[in-house]
Amino acid sequence: MNIKRVNAEWDAPYFTGVKTMKIYCFPWCTGQPKPENTVRFESRVEAERAGYRSCKNCCSGLPKGSWEDNKQELILITPKEFSFSENMKYMSNSPDECLFHTRDQKIYKAIPVGQETPVVEISSNSENVMTIRFIGETTPSRRWVRAEVARYVREWFDLDTDLLPFYEMARTDALLQRAVDSFYGLRTIGIPDLFEAICWGIIGQQINLTFAYTLKRRLVETFGRGLECEGELYWVFPTPDEIAALTVEDLGLLRMTVKKCEYLIGVARLIAAGELTKELLLNAGDDKKAEKMLVKVRGIGPWTANYVLMRCLRFPSAFPIDDVGLHNSIKHLQGTENKPTKNEILQLSSTWTNWESYATFYLWRFLY
Repeated sequence: MNIKRVNAEWDAPYFTGVKTMKIYCFPWCTGQPKPENTVRFESRVEAERAGYRSCKNCCSGLPKGSWEDNKQELILITPKEFSFSENMKYMSNSPDECLFHTRDQKIYKAIPVGQETPVVEISSNSENVMTIRFIGETTPSRRWVRAEVARYVREWFDLDTDLLPFYEMARTDALLQRAVDSFYGLRTIGIPDLFEAICWGIIGQQINLTFAYTLKRRLVETFGRGLECEGELYWVFPTPDEIAALTVEDLGLLRMTVKKCEYLIGVARLIAAGELTKELLLNAGDDKKAEKMLVKVRGIGPWTANYVLMRCLRFPSAFPIDDVGLHNSIKHLQGTENKPTKNEILQLSSTWTNWESYATFYLWRFLY
């Protein structure tokens, strides 16, 4: 089983699940359920994989000490192995990205939480601190909504993963040594929403990245939701229900192939019906079992499955070994004329055990 490496200093010794409400709480939560209605979980991950959601009272979805709530402004405490500037460089390389903006070393994004859609400005002016500022009239009045925004951003930047073991391994690796020296502090920028992650994987199949961004923008701007804030238009990715209600002809207007239209609608219907969820995939136990579940879905092959395992489900050993970008990065670093074979990649990656996902993401970075 692949275990996500979590910064234990930010976590609680255990969590209390309330069976009657299907929520989990910090041990110090002020709620007082009856003992017979509680269950003990050793970790937040265990609670969520059991189908429990975080308590809105104690905001147990966030590690202890990892954030400060100042209402209009949230402070996230970031690990030592995190560089806001390195992540900004990565996120600024996609001029046709439609779900967030980057400007003046700041990131702007609309983040839907329940019935609210706060718009945030994310910045960092000091080491180990990231600031989330709500802009316009979108500041949530309820603390749990603000906590969910903080949680989304932490997951987006994968802040709860301890990268120190990865860096220790990479320092002695012929391919990765240059990557970690060049991009130290870079995180695997995630796609927390399962439907969005799968859609992006399907859209990007067998086309170049520029055209993939064009198709995503058409999908979002045609079927997503726009929100104007301080003179800027922000887009929210369409929901599974919205895409499930469409026909192939509807999506075909975006100039996507018929097959991709069918795949997107099929995935949307599975997720809308609750037959494919993040919890089900995480509960598979390891990346190989989750991959098998995903490839059973029409339109999802090994590459798309591993992309989702990397960017959404955060399985550390997810490895899209057939990825063209990975091959080109290795070719570039080795200074060879030919791309490496699969067997050569397996040999090169033999020491990456349980870090294949991060190794791949760092090597991809050279393509920019």
